Parts: sequence; structure tokens; C-alpha cells
Amino acid sequence: MGWKEAAEPVLTRIPAVKRPEGHVPFKRKLAWSAGIVVLYFFLTNITLLGVGEGATDLFGEFRAILAGEHGSLLQVGIGPIVTASIVMQLLGGANLLGLDTDDPRDQVLYQGLQKLLVIVMTALTALPMVFAGGFLPVQQQPLSLGGLELVGTQIQLLMFFQIFLGGILILYMDEVVSKWGIGSGIGLFIIAGVSQKLVTGFISPSPEGFFYSWYQIIFTDEVLVGSLLTGDGLYTLIMGEGDILALFTTLLIFGVVVYAESVRVEIPLSHARVKGARGRFPVKLIYASVLPMILVRALQANIQFIGTILHRVGDGGAGDPIILFGMEMPWLGVYADGQPVSGFFYYTAPIYNPEDWMWWAGEVAAETWMVLLRVTVDLTFMIVGGAIFAIFWVETTNMGPAATAQQIQNSGMQIPGFRQNVGVIEKVMERYIPQVTVIGGALVGLLAVMANMLGTIGAVTGTGLLLAVSITYKLYEEIAEEQMMEMHPMMRQMFGKE
Repeated sequence: MGWKEAAEPVLTRIPAVKRPEGHVPFKRKLAWSAGIVVLYFFLTNITLLGVGEGATDLFGEFRAILAGEHGSLLQVGIGPIVTASIVMQLLGGANLLGLDTDDPRDQVLYQGLQKLLVIVMTALTALPMVFAGGFLPVQQQPLSLGGLELVGTQIQLLMFFQIFLGGILILYMDEVVSKWGIGSGIGLFIIAGVSQKLVTGFISPSPEGFFYSWYQIIFTDEVLVGSLLTGDGLYTLIMGEGDILALFTTLLIFGVVVYAESVRVEIPLSHARVKGARGRFPVKLIYASVLPMILVRALQANIQFIGTILHRVGDGGAGDPIILFGMEMPWLGVYADGQPVSGFFYYTAPIYNPEDWMWWAGEVAAETWMVLLRVTVDLTFMIVGGAIFAIFWVETTNMGPAATAQQIQNSGMQIPGFRQNVGVIEKVMERYIPQVTVIGGALVGLLAVMANMLGTIGAVTGTGLLLAVSITYKLYEEIAEEQMMEMHPMMRQMFGKE
């Protein structure tokens, strides 16, 4: 008996959101998506019961990518979903699962296995948050719950249950959007979180708010006109309270992403039976979208997650190296204020903002060669990782040459000048799709690092803003496509949406 036969009774019994039968009207899809976003914001504002003061966000700078909210019911965000996707893509890419995604039975097993892995990863992520190193400290006084007095370990178990429940909720919220809404739940959650922080970064009535800072600069003489000729004054306007560099980077990301999304190679198509019916198949520069970048950053987040756990479990204070099996291991990492300052976990930590690498401005405590090595590792990790995960993404989401050729063939279309044959169409697609996938994945990785290095408005991170803009553009295209199909029902059959 193979593993599929043994696991099938379990994997097929995992609860799933039922797929709609037939076409779902556009307005209903929009209503489902909007409702899930409202529910997401609602859940991020439900504080965990039993959490004391001094809680540390393990995901920290990755929060804009992994969504959720620290200290809320959605503590783990989409982290377990993304981690499970990484594992499944690696196993599927290496053909270790033995599953044929074209077979309906294997599709059910694949989805069930992925869902089971998300549940396991949610538990494994929540356990160290609650029980290791005081990341989510327990409140000192007893917790009254339904007439019961909970203390110590009992409160920790309650916190674990809440975090686990939040992880399961966000899993099924993502599934509802994927089957009944527009786009994907993961994309919507990232847009929601980034948009909230970006708007706050502009209009917050505090020193962190862009408009408030400029009000202070202009009307309170914080930066005098004469001081603009000095280095300190220019630094204040460009990288300090003025945040001109952050504003420039924010606008630049918007422009570059929209331009990159519009760059494409269009392959002409004509209908084999309907004379005069023509179309084009666009192969975009960012063919695999920016979603593979979530996988790369999530992999980095998991590496840093492990480092922080090792430091907290084996070390008693800041500035000391990681201790494993009673031995100091400074080559693994030395931490200060919860962040690595040297060792493996320092060099594999992504660049978050300008203060992480501008050594000449006196913001970085590390030596110049260490900073340059960290930047090099981050660039290599993101560019190479972006290309690799883009390839995996294209192959596992039926966007590769073979799957695309089959879709074109099924729609009754053909490439003018070529025989109407799947193999012929696939060979034409192989001229464009693999190359564009690699170039687009590497380009997105480069943009993500450069955006982080320059900084953005609000505590968004450049990668988070890059993802939000690209996902929003993609969502706009999907909405336009849905409206077009609503107006012309025959197009649903042509594109296989019926």
C-alpha cells in the first residue's frame, strides 16, 4: 500500500470550502471578498486573552508581508500558509509526492496534504511564541473565564488555542476568497495590512506621520532655512523627519511596478472555426506575478524565526552569542536588542531600511565589510530565490508552456501560421515563458531589496509595498476581466470560466 492509499481517508476528510456550482455573479464575488476583508480587520483587533506586558513580535519587520497583527487573534498571519506552500512546491518540484495535479483524485490529495501541513505549521509556529523565551508573556494576575480562575500554564494553553484558532480561521478565509471571491485571500490580506500602514504613515497626527512632520518643519522652525545649507539640515529633510527619500521611493515603486506589469510579449491568436475572431496571449515581464516573492521572504522570516528562538532559549542576556548544548556559537549569531549583530543569522537577515546599511551616516554599528557582505547575501538570496520560486510557481499553477498550450487548444484558438496542435503551440510558448519567468522573478527580487534599502513611507517595508502595488494591479485586471465576462457570457466558455 502506497502513502496515497494510506493517507487518503485522512486527507479527504479535512473540512474544505465547497466550490460554487456554475458561474458566480460578479457582485456576489465582490461581496464575498469585501466581507472577508472586513472580517480580517475585525479579527486583527481582537486582543489575545492572557497576554502580559513586554510581548515581542517574532516576525517583526516581516509583518507587512506575513499579514496578521501582533498580539491579536491573527498572531501568525499567513506565515503557516506560505510555509506550507514552500514545502509543497519544493516536494512537487522534486517530484517526491508522486501526485498528478491533472488527476482529480490527486488534486484532492494535494489540497488536503497542503491543508494538513498548514495546520501542523500553525501549531509549530504558535508553540514557541507561547511557551519559549517569553515572546508572549503571561499576565501576572489570574484570568477569570466563565467562572474559572486560570493561572500560569493554563493561561498559556488558552493563548496557544487562540493563536491556533486564528491560524485556522485565516486558512479558511483564504479558501473562501479563492473559490467564491476575486483574487486570493493571501493577496487581499497583504493589501489590507500594507494599505492601513501606508495611510497611517501619511496622515498620522504624530512624528511618524509624513504630513504632520512637514507641518512641524514648516511652521515650528524645526529646520531653519539657513540650516538647509548644512549637512544636518539636508539629512533631516531627506532621511530624517522630512522623509523625502521615503516619499521618492514610495512613488518610484508605484511607477516601476505599474510599468513592469504593462511590459509584455503578445502572441497573436485566431479562432480555428470562427473567421475574424482574433485575440492575443500576453506573456508579461512579471509573468509569475510577485507572489513567489512572498515565499522567498517567508523563507527568510523562518530562518530569522529559528535564530531568535535559539537565542532566547539558550541565552540569558543581550550581547551574548547563541548557546547550543552548553557551547557558545558566535558564528551562528550574536544578538543585541532582539536583533542579530553578527554571525550567520546577521548575514542572512534582510535589509529592512536605510539605517541597516548606510555605514557612512553613523547609523550602523557593524564594520563596513560586514554590512557589504550582508547586502550581497540579501541581493543574491532575493534574485536567485525569486527566479527559482517563480519557476516553481509557474509549474504548480498551470502557467507553464505545456499547460498554457493545452488551454489555448481547448479554447479553440491557434497561433496564425502554425498547425493547430498542442505540441506546436507548446514549442512556441517555450520560446518565451521560461525566459520571461526567470527574468521577471529576478527583477522582482532586485526591486524588493532596493526598495527596502531606500525605505518607504510608514512602517511598510519596500517589499511589502512592492507586493501590495503589484497585487492591487493584478486585482484590478481580474475585476476588469470579470466585468467583461459578465457582459459577454460566451467569453466564459472561451476562457474556461464556466
